[in-house]
Amino acid sequence: MTSISRRGLVLGGGAMLGLAACDTGVGKNGAEVIDARIDATREYLARNFPGTTDLTQRAAGILYFPLMTEAAIGFGGGYGRGALRINNVSVDYYSAARGSYGLQIGAQQYAHAIFFMTEEALGEFRRAPAWSLAADARFAVPDQGGSIGKDVMERMPVIPLVFGQSGFMASAAIAGIKYTRIIP
Repeated sequence: MTSISRRGLVLGGGAMLGLAACDTGVGKNGAEVIDARIDATREYLARNFPGTTDLTQRAAGILYFPLMTEAAIGFGGGYGRGALRINNVSVDYYSAARGSYGLQIGAQQYAHAIFFMTEEALGEFRRAPAWSLAADARFAVPDQGGSIGKDVMERMPVIPLVFGQSGFMASAAIAGIKYTRIIP
């Protein structure tokens, strides 16, 4: 192991520990905070990306993560909390844990939403004790005022959307993200 990768291991491990030490919200008003952030996220999407309004109406359910925080130097990690909404009602709460390894450095925050376009896709997600987004999934990144075409909605049972990025992350890495049901 080279000194660069050792340093990356130490710094990446430190970032993971720092994220793990974040307040979990257990025994507090965690659900209310998550729901308020999701309401603001929905308004932001409708105002800035009008094409998501049709997507929201057609989805069987939407998993919202209004704030994901990620940091990396060689090894990286990220964490966020969100909720699954069906008919705009939060039915379950989730955490998202992201891990990565490769040529990467930086820190960023962003929001993301996963639109389940079919009842089957939503059912598979809800039945799983923990769910990982497939490594080959393509995240849609809307440009300013852009919309997601109806052809995408008709072809994909699950549409992940990333938006509201801030910070800097340079990366050529292998990464995965896992969603786990929580009680906030």
